[in-house]
Amino acid sequence: MNDDPLVQISNLSFSYDSRPILSGINMTIPRGKVVAIMGSSGCGKTTTLRLIGGQLKPTSGSVTVDGQVVHQLDADSMYAMRRKLGMLFQFGALFTDMTVFENVAFQMREHTNLPEAMIRDLVLMKLHAVGLRGAHALMPTELSGGMARRVALARAIALDPMLIMYDEPFAGLDPISLSIVGELIRKLNDALGASSIVVTHDVQESLKIVDYVYFVSEGKIVAEGTAEEIRKSKTPYVHQFVWGEADGPVPFHYPATSYAEELMGTVS
Repeated sequence: MNDDPLVQISNLSFSYDSRPILSGINMTIPRGKVVAIMGSSGCGKTTTLRLIGGQLKPTSGSVTVDGQVVHQLDADSMYAMRRKLGMLFQFGALFTDMTVFENVAFQMREHTNLPEAMIRDLVLMKLHAVGLRGAHALMPTELSGGMARRVALARAIALDPMLIMYDEPFAGLDPISLSIVGELIRKLNDALGASSIVVTHDVQESLKIVDYVYFVSEGKIVAEGTAEEIRKSKTPYVHQFVWGEADGPVPFHYPATSYAEELMGTVS
Protein backbone atom coordinates (compact mmCIF):
# COMPACT_ATOMS: atom_id res chain seq x y z
CA MET A 1 0.00 0.00 0.00
CA ASN A 2 1.61 3.25 -1.11
CA ASP A 3 -1.04 5.63 0.20
CA ASP A 4 -0.08 8.35 2.67
CA PRO A 5 -0.08 6.61 6.08
CA LEU A 6 -2.09 7.93 9.01
CA VAL A 7 -0.80 5.16 11.28
CA GLN A 8 2.63 3.57 10.90
CA ILE A 9 3.56 0.62 13.12
CA SER A 10 7.27 -0.19 12.95
CA ASN A 11 9.01 -3.27 14.40
CA LEU A 12 6.54 -3.24 17.27
CA SER A 13 6.95 -5.69 20.13
CA PHE A 14 5.00 -5.86 23.37
CA SER A 15 5.06 -8.14 26.40
CA TYR A 16 3.07 -8.41 29.59
CA ASP A 17 5.94 -8.99 32.05
CA SER A 18 7.73 -11.98 30.53
CA ARG A 19 4.83 -13.08 28.33
CA PRO A 20 5.31 -11.91 24.72
CA ILE A 21 2.15 -10.71 22.92
CA LEU A 22 3.48 -8.99 19.79
CA SER A 23 6.80 -9.62 18.13
CA GLY A 24 8.26 -7.21 15.57
CA ILE A 25 5.07 -6.39 13.64
CA ASN A 26 4.85 -3.78 10.88
CA MET A 27 1.57 -2.26 9.67
CA THR A 28 0.53 0.73 7.60
CA ILE A 29 -2.92 2.31 7.88
CA PRO A 30 -3.37 4.73 4.94
CA ARG A 31 -5.57 7.80 5.14
CA GLY A 32 -9.10 7.20 3.94
CA LYS A 33 -8.88 3.40 4.01
CA VAL A 34 -10.51 0.61 6.02
CA VAL A 35 -8.00 -1.96 7.28
CA ALA A 36 -8.81 -5.19 9.12
CA ILE A 37 -6.67 -6.98 11.69
CA MET A 38 -7.68 -10.62 11.93
CA GLY A 39 -6.53 -13.65 13.85
CA SER A 40 -7.55 -16.09 16.53
CA SER A 41 -8.29 -15.05 20.12
CA GLY A 42 -5.27 -13.98 22.11
CA CYS A 43 -3.05 -13.20 19.12
CA GLY A 44 -2.64 -9.51 20.02
CA LYS A 45 -5.32 -7.73 17.96
CA THR A 46 -6.90 -5.68 20.76
CA THR A 47 -3.46 -5.06 22.28
CA THR A 48 -2.51 -3.42 18.97
CA LEU A 49 -5.46 -1.02 19.29
CA ARG A 50 -4.40 -0.15 22.83
CA LEU A 51 -0.89 0.61 21.66
CA ILE A 52 -2.24 2.88 18.91
CA GLY A 53 -4.41 4.72 21.44
CA GLY A 54 -1.54 5.10 23.90
CA GLN A 55 -3.07 2.97 26.66
CA LEU A 56 0.01 0.75 26.50
CA LYS A 57 3.65 1.49 25.69
CA PRO A 58 5.61 -0.81 23.38
CA THR A 59 8.43 -2.95 24.69
CA SER A 60 10.30 -1.98 21.52
CA GLY A 61 9.50 -0.37 18.18
CA SER A 62 7.05 2.47 17.65
CA VAL A 63 3.52 3.51 16.70
CA THR A 64 3.21 6.77 14.78
CA VAL A 65 -0.21 8.43 14.43
CA ASP A 66 -0.52 11.48 12.19
CA GLY A 67 3.24 12.02 12.35
CA GLN A 68 3.50 11.71 16.16
CA VAL A 69 5.20 8.83 17.97
CA VAL A 70 2.48 7.88 20.44
CA HIS A 71 4.56 6.62 23.37
CA GLN A 72 6.71 9.78 23.31
CA LEU A 73 3.77 12.17 23.81
CA ASP A 74 3.30 14.02 27.08
CA ALA A 75 -0.09 14.02 28.82
CA ASP A 76 -1.43 17.14 27.07
CA SER A 77 -0.33 15.98 23.61
CA MET A 78 -1.75 12.51 24.24
CA TYR A 79 -5.09 14.03 25.26
CA ALA A 80 -5.14 16.19 22.12
CA MET A 81 -4.33 13.18 19.92
CA ARG A 82 -7.04 11.04 21.49
CA ARG A 83 -9.64 13.71 20.71
CA LYS A 84 -9.03 12.88 17.06
CA LEU A 85 -9.72 9.17 17.59
CA GLY A 86 -13.04 7.35 17.70
CA MET A 87 -13.51 3.96 19.35
CA LEU A 88 -16.30 1.43 19.06
CA PHE A 89 -15.87 -1.01 21.94
CA GLN A 90 -16.84 -4.65 21.85
CA PHE A 91 -20.63 -4.91 22.44
CA GLY A 92 -21.00 -1.11 22.28
CA ALA A 93 -20.27 -0.24 25.94
CA LEU A 94 -22.99 2.43 26.11
CA PHE A 95 -23.59 4.32 29.34
CA THR A 96 -26.60 2.44 30.68
CA ASP A 97 -27.97 5.32 32.77
CA MET A 98 -28.03 7.75 29.82
CA THR A 99 -30.45 7.99 26.92
CA VAL A 100 -29.32 7.38 23.35
CA PHE A 101 -29.13 11.15 22.85
CA GLU A 102 -27.04 11.67 26.00
CA ASN A 103 -24.64 8.88 25.02
CA VAL A 104 -23.83 10.55 21.71
CA ALA A 105 -23.73 14.05 23.21
CA PHE A 106 -21.31 13.01 25.96
CA GLN A 107 -18.10 13.55 23.97
CA MET A 108 -19.29 16.86 22.56
CA ARG A 109 -19.99 18.18 26.05
CA GLU A 110 -16.77 16.74 27.44
CA HIS A 111 -14.38 17.94 24.75
CA THR A 112 -15.94 21.06 23.21
CA ASN A 113 -17.53 24.35 24.23
CA LEU A 114 -20.33 24.11 21.68
CA PRO A 115 -23.71 25.58 22.68
CA GLU A 116 -26.45 23.10 23.54
CA ALA A 117 -28.47 24.05 20.44
CA MET A 118 -25.57 23.06 18.20
CA ILE A 119 -24.92 19.87 20.17
CA ARG A 120 -28.56 18.92 19.71
CA ASP A 121 -28.33 19.37 15.94
CA LEU A 122 -25.06 17.45 15.72
CA VAL A 123 -26.34 14.55 17.83
CA LEU A 124 -29.45 14.20 15.69
CA MET A 125 -27.25 14.37 12.60
CA LYS A 126 -25.05 11.50 13.85
CA LEU A 127 -28.06 9.42 14.87
CA HIS A 128 -29.69 10.08 11.51
CA ALA A 129 -26.51 8.81 9.82
CA VAL A 130 -26.92 5.43 11.55
CA GLY A 131 -30.71 5.35 11.06
CA LEU A 132 -31.68 5.92 14.71
CA ARG A 133 -32.71 9.57 15.00
CA GLY A 134 -36.17 8.37 16.06
CA ALA A 135 -34.66 6.41 18.97
CA HIS A 136 -32.91 9.36 20.60
CA ALA A 137 -35.04 9.27 23.77
CA LEU A 138 -34.68 5.52 24.40
CA MET A 139 -32.48 3.98 27.08
CA PRO A 140 -29.82 1.40 26.15
CA THR A 141 -31.90 -1.35 27.80
CA GLU A 142 -34.67 -0.64 25.29
CA LEU A 143 -32.41 -1.27 22.28
CA SER A 144 -31.74 -4.46 20.39
CA GLY A 145 -28.12 -5.59 20.04
CA GLY A 146 -27.89 -4.20 16.53
CA MET A 147 -29.41 -0.87 17.53
CA ALA A 148 -27.04 -0.53 20.48
CA ARG A 149 -24.06 -1.14 18.20
CA ARG A 150 -25.29 1.56 15.81
CA VAL A 151 -25.70 4.05 18.68
CA ALA A 152 -22.15 3.21 19.75
CA LEU A 153 -21.06 3.90 16.19
CA ALA A 154 -22.79 7.29 16.24
CA ARG A 155 -20.94 8.04 19.49
CA ALA A 156 -17.62 6.94 17.96
CA ILE A 157 -17.99 9.47 15.12
CA ALA A 158 -19.40 12.26 17.31
CA LEU A 159 -16.30 14.46 16.92
CA ASP A 160 -15.56 13.57 13.26
CA PRO A 161 -12.39 11.62 14.13
CA MET A 162 -9.49 11.11 11.75
CA LEU A 163 -9.17 7.48 12.89
CA ILE A 164 -11.94 5.12 14.02
CA MET A 165 -11.04 1.84 15.74
CA TYR A 166 -13.52 -1.02 15.97
CA ASP A 167 -13.02 -3.87 18.46
CA GLU A 168 -15.13 -6.83 17.27
CA PRO A 169 -17.97 -4.68 15.87
CA PHE A 170 -19.88 -7.72 14.55
CA ALA A 171 -19.84 -9.84 17.72
CA GLY A 172 -23.25 -11.14 18.76
CA LEU A 173 -25.20 -9.58 15.88
CA ASP A 174 -27.88 -11.28 13.78
CA PRO A 175 -27.17 -11.48 10.02
CA ILE A 176 -29.26 -8.40 9.15
CA SER A 177 -27.73 -6.20 11.86
CA LEU A 178 -24.29 -7.50 10.99
CA SER A 179 -24.70 -6.48 7.36
CA ILE A 180 -26.09 -3.04 8.33
CA VAL A 181 -23.18 -2.32 10.70
CA GLY A 182 -20.69 -3.45 8.06
CA GLU A 183 -22.16 -1.10 5.46
CA LEU A 184 -22.19 1.76 7.98
CA ILE A 185 -18.51 1.28 8.79
CA ARG A 186 -17.65 1.61 5.11
CA LYS A 187 -20.03 4.49 4.32
CA LEU A 188 -19.14 6.55 7.39
CA ASN A 189 -15.42 6.10 6.81
CA ASP A 190 -15.76 7.37 3.25
CA ALA A 191 -18.12 10.21 4.21
CA LEU A 192 -15.79 11.45 6.96
CA GLY A 193 -12.61 10.95 4.94
CA ALA A 194 -11.32 9.02 7.94
CA SER A 195 -9.26 5.87 8.35
CA SER A 196 -10.66 2.80 10.09
CA ILE A 197 -9.11 -0.21 11.80
CA VAL A 198 -11.43 -3.17 12.27
CA VAL A 199 -10.40 -5.93 14.68
CA THR A 200 -12.65 -8.88 13.98
CA HIS A 201 -13.19 -12.62 13.73
CA ASP A 202 -15.93 -12.22 11.12
CA VAL A 203 -13.94 -12.84 7.97
CA GLN A 204 -16.66 -12.94 5.32
CA GLU A 205 -18.43 -9.74 6.39
CA SER A 206 -15.15 -7.88 6.83
CA LEU A 207 -13.82 -8.86 3.43
CA LYS A 208 -16.85 -7.12 1.86
CA ILE A 209 -15.88 -3.70 3.24
CA VAL A 210 -12.12 -3.51 3.86
CA ASP A 211 -9.32 -2.30 1.61
CA TYR A 212 -6.57 -4.33 3.22
CA VAL A 213 -6.13 -7.15 5.76
CA TYR A 214 -3.41 -8.14 8.20
CA PHE A 215 -3.48 -11.66 9.68
CA VAL A 216 -1.83 -12.04 13.08
CA SER A 217 -0.87 -15.35 14.64
CA GLU A 218 1.14 -15.83 17.83
CA GLY A 219 2.06 -12.16 17.85
CA LYS A 220 3.40 -12.01 14.31
CA ILE A 221 1.94 -11.01 10.95
CA VAL A 222 1.66 -14.21 8.95
CA ALA A 223 -0.15 -12.79 5.92
CA GLU A 224 -1.44 -9.54 4.47
CA GLY A 225 -3.16 -8.36 1.31
CA THR A 226 -6.34 -7.10 -0.28
CA ALA A 227 -9.64 -8.86 0.33
CA GLU A 228 -9.33 -10.73 -2.96
CA GLU A 229 -5.75 -11.79 -2.22
CA ILE A 230 -6.79 -13.07 1.22
CA ARG A 231 -9.68 -15.08 -0.25
CA LYS A 232 -7.27 -16.75 -2.67
CA SER A 233 -4.46 -17.25 -0.16
CA LYS A 234 -2.85 -20.68 -0.03
CA THR A 235 -1.19 -19.98 3.32
CA PRO A 236 -2.50 -22.84 5.52
CA TYR A 237 -3.37 -20.64 8.52
CA VAL A 238 -5.17 -18.01 6.42
CA HIS A 239 -7.03 -20.63 4.38
CA GLN A 240 -8.21 -22.39 7.54
CA PHE A 241 -9.32 -19.13 9.15
CA VAL A 242 -11.09 -17.70 6.08
CA TRP A 243 -13.04 -20.85 5.32
CA GLY A 244 -13.61 -21.96 8.93
CA GLU A 245 -12.01 -25.37 8.54
CA ALA A 246 -11.55 -27.67 11.54
CA ASP A 247 -8.30 -29.17 10.24
CA GLY A 248 -5.24 -26.99 9.84
CA PRO A 249 -2.39 -25.30 11.72
CA VAL A 250 -4.78 -23.99 14.41
CA PRO A 251 -5.49 -27.09 16.55
CA PHE A 252 -8.77 -27.88 18.25
CA HIS A 253 -7.09 -29.45 21.30
CA TYR A 254 -5.02 -27.50 23.80
CA PRO A 255 -1.55 -29.11 24.11
CA ALA A 256 -1.74 -32.13 26.41
CA THR A 257 -0.19 -35.48 27.11
CA SER A 258 -1.42 -38.64 25.44
CA TYR A 259 -5.15 -39.11 26.09
CA ALA A 260 -4.83 -42.90 26.22
CA GLU A 261 -1.95 -42.73 28.68
CA GLU A 262 -3.82 -40.29 30.90
CA LEU A 263 -6.91 -42.53 30.94
CA MET A 264 -4.79 -45.54 31.84
CA GLY A 265 -3.27 -43.59 34.71
CA THR A 266 0.28 -43.83 33.39
CA VAL A 267 0.62 -40.03 33.27
CA SER A 268 0.51 -38.00 36.48
